Amino acid sequence: MTKVIPMRGARRSARTVSDQGFRRSELGFTLLEVLVALSILGIAVTIVFQLFSSNLRNLTASEDYVKACVKADALMREVLENEKLDVSSWTQATPDGYRLDVSVADTLSDRTKELPVKLLEVVLTLHWQKDAKERSLTLRTMKMVQRRI
Repeated sequence: MTKVIPMRGARRSARTVSDQGFRRSELGFTLLEVLVALSILGIAVTIVFQLFSSNLRNLTASEDYVKACVKADALMREVLENEKLDVSSWTQATPDGYRLDVSVADTLSDRTKELPVKLLEVVLTLHWQKDAKERSLTLRTMKMVQRRI
């Protein structure tokens, strides 16, 4: 049995007495609901932090490779500017922690044997240490030089 109580004001609608009372489950969240919500929130935050940390690792790795590319390019230009470049190979260490392996070899000699020039293949490999791993970058090019008689 419900009793109709009129509302005050211009609009009137029918409300029941049972609508005014609150059941116990409507007072708030249960402990289980709060724990489930917190665990979902914790998982989501952990995933977001892992994404940020992996992006930072990738940025650091790409920064290392960009620095190595710039260094290798500068060293390659230095090798190619040498007017007396001839077949040889050498290794050297740079002050900033890189190890450089350079190899100059005669290439396509059967095609250039009748010409006054020869073609040299220059291979430059740059090595460096990062996080207990050795990284390397290799550049290859060719240079035409006068054949020495």
